[in-house]
Amino acid sequence: MTFSLVARSADGRRHGVAVASKFLAAGALVPAAEAEVGALATQAHVNLAYRPQGLTLLRTGVAAAEVVAGLVAADPQRQHRQLGVVGSDGPGASWTGPACHPWAGGRTGDGWAAQGNILTGPEVVDAMGEAWLASSTLPFAQRLVAALRAGDEAGGDRRGRQSAGLLVVERGGGYGGTSDVLVDLRVDDHCDPVAELGRLLAVHTMLFSRPDPATLLDLSGAVADEVAALLTALGHPVDHTGPKAALVSWAGLENLEERLVPGRIDPVVLSHLRGVAPHVPAPRQGA
Repeated sequence: MTFSLVARSADGRRHGVAVASKFLAAGALVPAAEAEVGALATQAHVNLAYRPQGLTLLRTGVAAAEVVAGLVAADPQRQHRQLGVVGSDGPGASWTGPACHPWAGGRTGDGWAAQGNILTGPEVVDAMGEAWLASSTLPFAQRLVAALRAGDEAGGDRRGRQSAGLLVVERGGGYGGTSDVLVDLRVDDHCDPVAELGRLLAVHTMLFSRPDPATLLDLSGAVADEVAALLTALGHPVDHTGPKAALVSWAGLENLEERLVPGRIDPVVLSHLRGVAPHVPAPRQGA
C-alpha cells in the first residue's frame, strides 16, 4: 500500500523517513526515527510494534540488517510485512514478505533503504534510490522529498494517491532546541499528496530553519531605519532604542522567532517584512 525511503545524512546527524500511499494518513503509521540512532518504515500489513522494538535494537548498536532479521523472525505475520531500516552507520536494510501484494520489493545502499508494495513496478523504488544518490547537494529533508517525488513520478502506488509524510530527527534540532524532531509533516488526504508535502516543507523551511550566519545583516544604519519604518507601518512602533523590541514582537506574531538573531536580521525575515508591510517610501537622500 506504500512506498518509502529511510535514510541517514552523510554526517550521521540526521535520520528520516519519507512515505506516500493510497492510504489515509500513512505518515501516522509508517515512520519512526530517533536522533543519532536510526529510522525505520513499517508498511504493507503494518506492525506498529516494529517502531519501538526496532529503535530499541538500533539504540543498542544492532546493525540495520540484524534489526530487520530479528523483527521479522519473531513475527508470525512476517509474510505480510514490509520493513526498511537504517542505523547510525552502515548500509540500510529492507524486508518484503512473500505475501505482500505485487509489485513489492526494495533497494538498499549505504545509509538508505527504499521499499514499496502495490506499486506500478520496480521502477518506483529504482527511481527513489537513483534520486537519493543524485541529490546529495540538497538539504536532507528536501533530499528525502525529492526521492519520494521521483518514486511518485515513476508510477508510485498503482491504486492512486492519498497521503504522504516526512519525519526528520536531529539531536536538539527541534523547535527552540527543546526536542530532536526537526521536521514532522503529514498530508493525510489529498489528491496530490507528494506535491503538497513539498509545499509544506517549503513553508516549514521559511518559518523554522535557522538563518545562515553568512547572510545576516547588521541591524544598524539604513537597514535599521528601513526595518523601523516597516514595523511602524505594521502597527509596531519603534522607540528611541531602535527596532529590536518591535521586531521581536512582530516576528513572534508571524511565527518567525526561530530566525531571529540579536543585533542582526535574517534576509528571509527582512524579505517577509517587506512583503507584508504597507508601502513605505524610500528614505529621502540628503542634498
